[in-house]
Amino acid sequence: MTVEAILTGAPSTYTKMTWQSIDWHKVEEQVKRLQLRIAKAKRAGKHSKVKALQWILTHSFFAKLLAVKRVTQNRGSRTVGVDKVSWKKDIDKVQAAKSLKRRAYKALPLKRIYIPKKNGKRRPLGIPTMKDRAMQALYLLALEPISETQADRHSYGFRPYRSAADAIKQTFFVLARKVSAQWILEGDIKGCFDNINHKWLQNNIPMDNKVLHQWLKAGYMEKQCLFPTEEGTPQGGTISPTLANMTLDGLEKVVTNCTHPSNKVNVIRYADDFIITANSQVVLEDIVKPAVVTFLRERGLTLSEEKTKITHISKGFNFLGFNVRKYKNEKLLIKPAKDSIKTFLKNVREIIKFASALKTQAIIGQLNPKIRGWVYYYRHAVAKETFSYVHNCIIEALLRWIKRRHPNKNATWRKNKYFRKCGLRQWVFFTRIYKKRTDTIEIFDLFNANSVPIKRHIKIKSDANPFDPAFKEYFEKRQFERQLKLSQKQGGFAEKLLMI
Repeated sequence: MTVEAILTGAPSTYTKMTWQSIDWHKVEEQVKRLQLRIAKAKRAGKHSKVKALQWILTHSFFAKLLAVKRVTQNRGSRTVGVDKVSWKKDIDKVQAAKSLKRRAYKALPLKRIYIPKKNGKRRPLGIPTMKDRAMQALYLLALEPISETQADRHSYGFRPYRSAADAIKQTFFVLARKVSAQWILEGDIKGCFDNINHKWLQNNIPMDNKVLHQWLKAGYMEKQCLFPTEEGTPQGGTISPTLANMTLDGLEKVVTNCTHPSNKVNVIRYADDFIITANSQVVLEDIVKPAVVTFLRERGLTLSEEKTKITHISKGFNFLGFNVRKYKNEKLLIKPAKDSIKTFLKNVREIIKFASALKTQAIIGQLNPKIRGWVYYYRHAVAKETFSYVHNCIIEALLRWIKRRHPNKNATWRKNKYFRKCGLRQWVFFTRIYKKRTDTIEIFDLFNANSVPIKRHIKIKSDANPFDPAFKEYFEKRQFERQLKLSQKQGGFAEKLLMI
């Protein structure tokens, strides 16, 4: 039996199937094989074959199962859409996979919510229904091999196996040397997700136009009123980041084609944030910026005048929460940005301030994920002093919290109750947790930001494509090294527990 026959098997063939009985390794393997064929046809320029293979994949029951699995396992799976339907039970998930059909499909309006931004404004998010999310995930499986094949080499946002750390490492590569470019255009697109031209998307995104039209024109519900969507892709949709990436792909080619190699022009993009380097301010102002404006105008987008500026490397600039600057000794240092440090500490202090009635265990439980996530994001930068400063600020905030909680106790009593010694560390904020099952007492420490070592990040190869067999061993090696580091880290935690 051919791969197509297996993949497009009718759901009725699997009437006795349960969610727990699915061989997910087989499902992922078969879907990946078809994705590789789509990418291969795209590289060969066989557009008709690409379209045919996409149709096979989007009608594949294996792909439908995988799409449902992805939308029910991510962090937003508990957030329901306007129909208030969620797929919690296994039987609901199987039935959902069987219901994903193009025929008679009608996308429902999005549920509009708002989340706060750093500047005090609010960012609108559109929450699709579970079925619409699954349909988007299904068509994303067929679109991603194409988006990865034609993506800009130095685009790092919302792409598999790429991260902000890769973008920052590439920034170091193009600016660190003495002969590197000295001028940087800091680009920011005004309301990128909200303003992309629908007509451009429908004419240039290689996917089923009828289904894409459904998502773009679904509208959104706010205060029980239906509002139309005439432009943009909803932030919150499963496929929206890929659509935004594909809209901006080609920026790198446009910029490099309008300049000479001697101008040292490099484009580094993460989602809708990007920087462009050059050896002259004139090149950026008179050649590069107009080319970017023209490129964006065709897609219904404009540059944000507030955030777009041209800066010399000696003054430094902020990119993805990092500050990049070359100092007097011509040494490039990349550190956590001051605004990022300030915002992080503000959030931590608010948690501590409003936790007066909480137990110590609850406070540590709230703080540890935030501290660990923030520190691990910056651990590849010049951040050791910052980590030490952040840890001291957190301890000071906790000391104030302890003093408010026990105003009649002396400093020695407070220290003995809430802090312990661990090796050379004298002030380890902790609590004891009693475990009924094992009848033991465990030590629960506050995560020490200063304990994370600075490690050099190994950037992904710019041309690496997970849908190209030529890079199969490369990605397997990176995955193995990542798992090895994770197991070593967990082993270190286990050793610490044993020491306790």
